[in-house]
Amino acid sequence: MPTTLADVIAVLDQLYDPSWAESWDAVGLVTGDPEQEVRRVLFAVDPMRAVVDEAIEGGFDLLVTHHPLLLRGVNSVAATTPKGRVVHDLIRNNVALHVCHTNADNANPGVSDALAAAIGLQDTRPLRPLASDPTGRLGGGRVGVLAEPLPLTDFARLVAESLPETSQGVRVSGDPERTISSVAVCGGAGDSEFDRVRAAGVDAYLTADLRHHPATEARAYDDPALVDVAHWASEWPWLPDAERLLVEALAARGSTVDTHLSTLRTDAWNLRL
Repeated sequence: MPTTLADVIAVLDQLYDPSWAESWDAVGLVTGDPEQEVRRVLFAVDPMRAVVDEAIEGGFDLLVTHHPLLLRGVNSVAATTPKGRVVHDLIRNNVALHVCHTNADNANPGVSDALAAAIGLQDTRPLRPLASDPTGRLGGGRVGVLAEPLPLTDFARLVAESLPETSQGVRVSGDPERTISSVAVCGGAGDSEFDRVRAAGVDAYLTADLRHHPATEARAYDDPALVDVAHWASEWPWLPDAERLLVEALAARGSTVDTHLSTLRTDAWNLRL
């Protein structure tokens, strides 16, 4: 029997339950017929024009992205707008689009688990446990320990070597010689979690999109060292995890699909002088 889009969505919803998403988020199926056959699946962080073109030109039946295409409400998807054109092209070429955003952030394993694993964190736990989860396993961010303590400079170098390269690189705030043993991580923009990071008592915080004022306040109060990476780079490690989990779960149901990870660098910044 062919694998349908409904079959794939059933697995994705089990891995990344839509009920785990934040109230403001827009997750789930954007385009596609649940009854259509799915033979090839492309995973990507962003549903940008270049990624959609990659899916169309590569003959993929399903594009699974982390970030939503239509996060805010719209009154039209006419092809006169860039996003409307994307929607039209996806439908015209029979490419389904499915989004796993904050439901994947709060999953276990999820986005921050992949980031933690990329730098070798051990004994991890959620930084922000999901209130509705009685097990304490689900939630955003992760806190863990390194296998061996490292000076901050070496820890930052480990981060740079473990994540995809971007124009931003890795920004560091703190004493270069400070010993780093315990670390909090948050895939994506993470300066809203500073209070929880302080409460966790970690030596360093790895995240993305840190702004000037929260970062300077962190330095003023001798808070954890800060390691700031590109948003896209902090979330890309989730893609291989999602791919593997989907393939394994479908195989257990007797289904197979051909999967691929997009390596297009869709970080917003592409040049640094």
